[in-house]
Amino acid sequence: MPKKSTPVNLALQGGGSHGAFTWGVLDKLLEDGRLTFPGISGTSAGAINTILYADGMMNGGPDGAREALHNFWYKLSLAGHWSPIKRNPIDKFLGKWSLNKSPGFHFHNVLTQAFSPYQLNPLNLNPLKLLLETSVDFERVRGCNMTKLFISATNVETGRVKIFEHSELTADMIIASCCLPMVFQAVEIDGIPYWDGGYMGNPSLFPFFESTDCADIVVIQINPIERKGTPRTTQEISDRLNEIGFNSSLLKDLRSVEFVSRLIKRGVLSDKEYRDNHVHIIENQNELIPLGVSSKMNVEWKFLQHLRDIGRDTAEGWLEKNFKHIGKKSTVNLTEMFNGP
Repeated sequence: MPKKSTPVNLALQGGGSHGAFTWGVLDKLLEDGRLTFPGISGTSAGAINTILYADGMMNGGPDGAREALHNFWYKLSLAGHWSPIKRNPIDKFLGKWSLNKSPGFHFHNVLTQAFSPYQLNPLNLNPLKLLLETSVDFERVRGCNMTKLFISATNVETGRVKIFEHSELTADMIIASCCLPMVFQAVEIDGIPYWDGGYMGNPSLFPFFESTDCADIVVIQINPIERKGTPRTTQEISDRLNEIGFNSSLLKDLRSVEFVSRLIKRGVLSDKEYRDNHVHIIENQNELIPLGVSSKMNVEWKFLQHLRDIGRDTAEGWLEKNFKHIGKKSTVNLTEMFNGP
């Protein structure tokens, strides 16, 4: 007898190669088979995982989605094989995944701080775009009829979030969602320049509110909201600023959900006009934080497999603990989250 499916909307954060954690979570959720996804919102690496899921589902159902995710992340590791941004031999020997002692990583940082991508890459070459175009059938993605897709990018001119929906998606729109402005030239779509969606929607939750009938949102969290201690080096300060910036839009969306929920419970708003959304978060900061921010540029296959396995294990534990609450209540206490120190 087939398992009864339970709908949830998925919100997939960006975070470089740590997106392989999300790959692992999706792999486990698809293998488990109890959840279906009427809507998926993705940004940066989350946007890539979103279209891989949609392309695979349209081509072969859950098994096709799992295969598409695996194949892309493996191809990404092959593409990065000759990159100078790698762990040094000592870190390899010690089993550390960080790039903090990588000469290539530090040289890259110096270059991107001294020169713009328009100077370093005047031909605007982007290997990631080529990899996407050879890995994803975008016509098939645009025809996706089982899940609504929402991809976030940041409009450079207005500073507002732009949501690209599945019926219009192209490789350029995914690349726009991944476009770090100090690394890549802005991606122009219909004459408008876009940068990474993480600045204004990492990921965006508001498209779910009116575009799907599902009240449950599962956020797959990569970037830590909390990190203990005061950053002291320039690199630590920069890394923490990026984490705070890339979480700010998500926190605003979650605060809005909490505010509306509180007003509904008080009777100030009618639950006939407003939806009380249930929020859930799948994350494992105990495993991800020690990896270090620099490891987000590490695309070694062994590391990506390690992240995938963490994601699978995390999703398995989350399902065991929280599946029974889906459709009934939030498993995250948003009031406590926003009333802490």
